[in-house]
Amino acid sequence: RHRHKEKWATTAPRIPSTRLALHHFDTSYSLHLGALWPSVRAGLLCEQKYGALLNNFAAADHVPEELELLNATDFISEALQKQQWQRGAAVGEVATECQEGSGEGRTGMQAEMVAQAEMSPPLCASISSKIKCYTFPRGDITRFRSARPDGLGLLDYYLMDAASLLPVLALDVQPDDFVLDLCAAPGGKTLALLQTGFCGHLAANDVSISRTKRLYQILHSYVPKEVRDTVSVTSYDGRDWDQVKGGTFHKVLVDVPCTTDRHSAMEEDNNIFHRRRTKERQMLPMLQLQLLMAGILAARPGGAVVYSTCSLSPLQNECVVERALDVARAQFNISLHPEDLSHFRTLFQDTFSFFSECRLGELVLPHLTANFGPMYFCKLRRG
Repeated sequence: RHRHKEKWATTAPRIPSTRLALHHFDTSYSLHLGALWPSVRAGLLCEQKYGALLNNFAAADHVPEELELLNATDFISEALQKQQWQRGAAVGEVATECQEGSGEGRTGMQAEMVAQAEMSPPLCASISSKIKCYTFPRGDITRFRSARPDGLGLLDYYLMDAASLLPVLALDVQPDDFVLDLCAAPGGKTLALLQTGFCGHLAANDVSISRTKRLYQILHSYVPKEVRDTVSVTSYDGRDWDQVKGGTFHKVLVDVPCTTDRHSAMEEDNNIFHRRRTKERQMLPMLQLQLLMAGILAARPGGAVVYSTCSLSPLQNECVVERALDVARAQFNISLHPEDLSHFRTLFQDTFSFFSECRLGELVLPHLTANFGPMYFCKLRRG
């Protein structure tokens, strides 16, 4: 008669979302990454490293010198310079071998070897040197100061995970390209696309109206009005984009919602591993596939699509791309050609720690001495 029900809802301990995320990562990523997982896990749980994306629209000529005095370097131009030096050294080495191999100078074959070394396209041919991003050396955990406005109120740089620039560099925007950033908010990659100075028109879309407001703020803080006028900001569901403007873009960036592994391991707020969001998390690969397919359909024939996530999960990375290749061919008769991006690994190995075993695309792994990422990116060329 006097028995009472136990109040499970109020007394059962709530497991933090971050702990649920880590348990999930330990189970799946220890299999996927093997012996690399302990160091990647340590990186995820430590303070993230940032890069300072210079704002080419601001009057801030003094900023590079200021950052260089702090021992920061523009990781993009540094990699390109190093590669040009190595290429020059390789040409010289071939020429020396040819001279040594023939007392009377070059034979026809030797001359051809030198010509090939000189003519071989540099790996940097598709890397925009207009994007400048300063980072501190490996092992240096110095923090950048907050961004400051110039005389017209435009901020001098934007702090972001430097690995987030890799999908933008892979997109290889050319003069007067029509570019679509399908999941654009909060706006770091959109801003980087504008720094190339090449976008004939940029469509920046994000389904979240609140996140789109953040995108507007970034554009107003960093970009002059005459450039903002070349950007159209919309809040469509990206999955329906092909119904709005199909087959019209030269370049499409599809930076999809994902498990945001670093955030999920560290922050309780807005964590997708919260028990109430289990269904949403389980549906992510389907959402990602739908968004990637919309991006593919938005690209014109011959156009390029870059797919990216900030997750280590192969289910959200290579598996989504592989499924998109099948769907594009079977349902839309579209042939897609995955591009080899391994030159990014070679070019930026001094700045980032890459995973060498991706079936498709490239993956930046968090690492204590270079704590950027995770960042997965894969480039597809539409036939």
